[in-house]
Amino acid sequence: MLNCIPLEQSKLLHIAENWFHEQNWKPFPFQKQTWNAFLEGKHGLLNAPTGSGKTYALWFPIVLNYINTNPDYKIKHKKGLKAIWITPLRALSQEIKQSAERITQDLGTQMTVGIRTGDTSTKERAKQRANMPDLLITTPESLQLLLSSKGYDKTFKHCSAIVVDEWHELLGTKRGVQMELGLSRLKTICSTLRIWGISATIGNLEQAREVLLGPTGSALKNSILIKAKLNKKITVKSIIPKQMETFPWRGHLGLHLLEDVIPIINKSKTTLLFTNTRSQCEIWFQKILEKHPEYAGEIAMHHGSINKETRLWVEQAIRNESLKAVVCTSSLDLGVDFAPVETVVQIGGPKGVARFLQRAGRSGHRPGKESVIYFLPTHAMELIEASAMQKAVLNSAVEDRIPYLNSYDVLIQYLTTLAVSDGFIPEEIYPEIKQTFCYQALSQEQWQWLLNFLVMGSQSLKTYDEYKKVEIEDDGRFKVNNRAIAMRHRFQIGTIVGDANLTVRYQKGGYIGTIEESFISKLVPGDVFTFAGRNLEFIRIKGMSAQVRNSSKRTNKVPSWMGGRLSFSAKMSELLRQELYTAELEPKAQSIEIASLAPMFKKQREESIVPQPNQFLIETFKSDDGYHHIFYPFEGRAIHEGMSSLLAYRISLLTPITCSLAFNDYGFELLSDKEIDIQEVLDNNLFTPEYMLSDLQKSLNSNEMARRKFRDIAVISGMVFTGYPEKGVKMKHLQSSSQLLFDVFKDFEDDNLLFQQAFTETYEHQLEEGRLRMALERIAKQKVVWKKCQNHTPFSFPIITDRLREKLSNEKLADRIKRMTKILTR
Repeated sequence: MLNCIPLEQSKLLHIAENWFHEQNWKPFPFQKQTWNAFLEGKHGLLNAPTGSGKTYALWFPIVLNYINTNPDYKIKHKKGLKAIWITPLRALSQEIKQSAERITQDLGTQMTVGIRTGDTSTKERAKQRANMPDLLITTPESLQLLLSSKGYDKTFKHCSAIVVDEWHELLGTKRGVQMELGLSRLKTICSTLRIWGISATIGNLEQAREVLLGPTGSALKNSILIKAKLNKKITVKSIIPKQMETFPWRGHLGLHLLEDVIPIINKSKTTLLFTNTRSQCEIWFQKILEKHPEYAGEIAMHHGSINKETRLWVEQAIRNESLKAVVCTSSLDLGVDFAPVETVVQIGGPKGVARFLQRAGRSGHRPGKESVIYFLPTHAMELIEASAMQKAVLNSAVEDRIPYLNSYDVLIQYLTTLAVSDGFIPEEIYPEIKQTFCYQALSQEQWQWLLNFLVMGSQSLKTYDEYKKVEIEDDGRFKVNNRAIAMRHRFQIGTIVGDANLTVRYQKGGYIGTIEESFISKLVPGDVFTFAGRNLEFIRIKGMSAQVRNSSKRTNKVPSWMGGRLSFSAKMSELLRQELYTAELEPKAQSIEIASLAPMFKKQREESIVPQPNQFLIETFKSDDGYHHIFYPFEGRAIHEGMSSLLAYRISLLTPITCSLAFNDYGFELLSDKEIDIQEVLDNNLFTPEYMLSDLQKSLNSNEMARRKFRDIAVISGMVFTGYPEKGVKMKHLQSSSQLLFDVFKDFEDDNLLFQQAFTETYEHQLEEGRLRMALERIAKQKVVWKKCQNHTPFSFPIITDRLREKLSNEKLADRIKRMTKILTR
C-alpha cells in the first residue's frame, strides 16, 4: 500500500508538468517543491519574488488535490467551497481568478471560481450564499463577514486549503491579526485544511511562518518554508537634475524633472509612475497632460479613491497595451500581472526598501525578465536615498515586519462576529485564540475581562444598555440576538479606520470616487478642485455625498489624503546613513548620485560639516524666527517625533523654555525665543536611553497621542458606530464620542484593557519605542560636533521649510523659499 502513494502523487504531478509543457513553459524547482509539499498534506510559507509564477505554485496543487479525491471529476461535479485565496488588495482579484480559471478549464474539472470583496454586488453575494463557488478569492474583511453568517461551519466544512497572498503586507498590521483569528477558527472546522502563505522577501521569514500558522499546535510542526532561488535582475537608474539645488526643500513634487520622464515614457510599451500620495498622483497626471496634450487617451491615473469601474478599466487597458503611462499610488503595488509594463518610475523617496523592490517588480513581470525602475528625486537630498536604493538592490537588503501582540480591539470585533453568527462557547474558543501568535500570552483574567466587556460593556459603562451587545444563553453560548446590533456590526467589520469618506458625485448622478471629509469640509460652494483627473466645482454636501460639476477653471486645490507622510523604515535609515558617510570619500569611490550632490555638500561644509559614522551633528543659528537648534540622527520622522519631544522635555527640566518642534526624515529642530545652552545639554547627558519611557510619557502629551489612537480602537472594538453606508457619522462626531469614552476610562477605569492598548500602540507602533532606544544608544557612542552657524545650511533648510509649510499656503511658501534661497546663495 505504501509503495503506491508516491506513484499516485507522481501521476498528479505529471498532469501539472504536461500543462506547463503545453504552454511552452518549464516549472521552476520551487513550484514543484510546493506541489509536492501541499499534496503530502503540509502547511507552508512560500517566499518568491513578484512575477515568478507563485500563483501557479499554489492553484495547481489545490486543483490536483480535488482531482485526486474525485477520480470521476470530469463527469461528476462535487459542489461546495474547496479553497479560499486571500488577497489584501481588491485590484489583484481579477488576475488571481484568471490564473485559477485557466487551470480548472484546461484540466476539464468543472470547478467554479468566484470573487467576494467590497466591490462584489449584493446580487452576486446572494447568489454565492445559495451556492458557493469551488474556489473563492476574497479579502481578510470579507472572510470575517462570511464568519458572521449563520451556519458558516457548513460553508467551510469541506474547505481543503486557504492561501494568504502577500502575507508580508498583512504581517505587522491589524488586518494580519484579523487573519490569524480567522485561521484559528477554520483550523477547527475544516478537518483537512492546509494553510499556505505567499510572501515577498522579508527579513523575519521564520517568524512570518510562525505568525501565519500559530506558534503552538500541529500546523507549524507539519510545515515547510520554501524559498524560490531566482536571481531576478533589477536595474535602478536615477534621474539626476542638470542643475543641482544647494538648498533643497520638500514640496515641489519633482515636477521640475517632468520633461526628463517624457523620453522614458516614449521608449517603453507602458510605464507606471508611482507617487507616494494620492494628491501627488493627481498633480502629476494633470501636469503631464497640460504639458503634453498629445497623451490624451494614452495616459491614465489609478488610486484607491477612484471608482471601481475606472480602476478596472485602467487595469484592463494596461493589459491590452492601450496605455502609454499610468500615474498611480500603492494601489498598483502588489502582485498585478501586467506583462506590457516595461518601466517603472518612482517619484520621490519610497521610504522603505521592500516597497521600492515591490514597485520595481511591476516591470518585467515575467520569469527571467529584467525589472527597470527609475528614481526621480523631488529634492536634492532624496538623491542620497536613490544611492542607498542602488546598494540595497545590489546587496538584496531585506526588512523585518514586526507582528502585533494583544490587539484587544480586533479580538472583541472577532468575538462579536462569532456571536452574531451561531454564537460561541468561551471554553471552546479560548484554546483556539491562545494558539495564535498575537494572543499567545492572553491570560484567563484578561479573557474574562473581554467576555464581561461583550456582555456588560466594561465596568464604567455597565449602566448604559447600548454597550451590552452579547447575551449569554442557557447553554453558556455567547450570542447576539438583536438584529439591529448584528446589522451594525456587519457594516463595521474591518480594521482600517481612516477619515470619514464622502462620495463625490455629479449633481445629475454619476459616481466619481471618494474623498476624505477633512478636505471637503474646507471647501465653500464654487471652489474648484482637481480629482480623478478632472477639474470639479464643488456645489454642496448632500447626505454623505459631495455634489460637483465639471469646471474649465484652473485650480491648485488638490485633495490630500491621510498617510501622505510615510517615515523611513529602520533598514532605510541605516542605508541612508551609510550612503551619506560616503560624501567624504574620493569622487571615484562615490556613486553617481552622491558625486552629483558635490555642490550641496560643498555649501554644507562652508557653514558646518557632513557628518561621518562616528559623529553626531548639532547646528545652531539665529534668525528673525528665533533661535534654531537642529539635530541630525538620520532615523526617519517617526523616531524624530519622539526624540524631539523627549529632548525638549529634558531641556525644560534644566531651564524653563518653550520650543516649537519640526522634524523630517533627516533630523529635527527645536525653535525657541531664547538660546539653549547646548554644552549644558551635552554635560547632562540628555540623549541617554535611561528613563526614556517615563520621560516620553511626560514629554509627549502622550494622553493626546493615545487619545487619537483610541479613536481607531473604539471603532474597531465597536464601542463607536461609524454609520451606515449612505449615512455615515462625521469624523468630528466619532472623535468626540471616542474622546468622551477615553476620558471616562482615564478618570474611572484606567485598568481598562482598550484604554491601556491605546498607550501601548502609541509607544510601540507610532513612536517605535524599540528603535528610538537603539538610536539613543547609537548617539551615546558618537562624538558630538556642535556647529554655531551664521545661517541655514543645506541640511537644515528642508526641516525649516517643512515647519513654514504648516503656516503658509503653497504660493506664499514658494515665494518665501525663493527669497530665503536668494539671500543664502549671494
